[in-house]
Amino acid sequence: MDALAPLIASTIVAGTPLMLAGLGLLMNERSGVINLGSEGMMLMGAIAAFATTIGTGSFALGFLVGAVVSMLMSGFFAWLTLWLGANQVATGLALSLFGVGTSAYLGLPYAGESLLPTQFGIPVLQDIPVLGQALFTHHPVVYATLLLCVGISLFLGRTRAGLIVRAVGESPSSAHSLGYDVRRIRLAAVLFGGICCGLAGAFMSLVYTPLWVEGMVAGRGWIALALVAFATWRPYRLMVGAYLFGGITILTYHMQAMGVPIASQLLSMLPYIATIVVLVLISRNASWIRLNMPASLGKTFNPNN
Repeated sequence: MDALAPLIASTIVAGTPLMLAGLGLLMNERSGVINLGSEGMMLMGAIAAFATTIGTGSFALGFLVGAVVSMLMSGFFAWLTLWLGANQVATGLALSLFGVGTSAYLGLPYAGESLLPTQFGIPVLQDIPVLGQALFTHHPVVYATLLLCVGISLFLGRTRAGLIVRAVGESPSSAHSLGYDVRRIRLAAVLFGGICCGLAGAFMSLVYTPLWVEGMVAGRGWIALALVAFATWRPYRLMVGAYLFGGITILTYHMQAMGVPIASQLLSMLPYIATIVVLVLISRNASWIRLNMPASLGKTFNPNN
């Protein structure tokens, strides 16, 4: 039981950036926009947050700057795709490549820098045997992400605004005919997705591994994209998927530490192999995907046509 508590705690921490980025991407896609730039936005959020925190000593300001930088990137993506009609897939890939390269260049002065790890805990609850260490000693962003998951689920399922977002994702022409500004609604969803990706990247560099390493996101942006499809565009399922993939990642580290006679390279491949397997299993049932996927996902809408 003493070994189980840190394993659960590590799984929750590892799953948090996946869930945070995935929730933002889920909102994008429920509005009909697919943004493949999550990897680049997370990396830009990570380096912006880390550089700000190193310079100012403020973790809160680091998270804020990381979110703003990623939001600006998503805003540029929205301008290209929603107003200029650029292809969403190609533009998202370009955004991701831009973020990967730019973050590597901007991060050169910070290579080898690190931050002191911070300790958090909920009074009284953190003293509960096993459960206290496993569930109640996390950074506030971990709990905020859980609340965000609940909030997005309620927003999409129980509010008028959420219904409008889903309507735009299903049939933008119908929503436009009812008087809704489709492009502005999608813009809001894309900006929200950018903020979430930036916060996820900031969490990686400030909390998960409080240092900067080039490419430290290590494919988590792509896994977050896969999680949205894995969750069939539902927040609670995405939460389960994020913790599942986080658990697989942590399990590989523990297996390496225990000296399991498997090459470390093969163990490091496990999260990505799991992603491929999940996508293959999902893609086998095309009708099920069509039933759950927003009907206008990835399709350009021009209100003047």
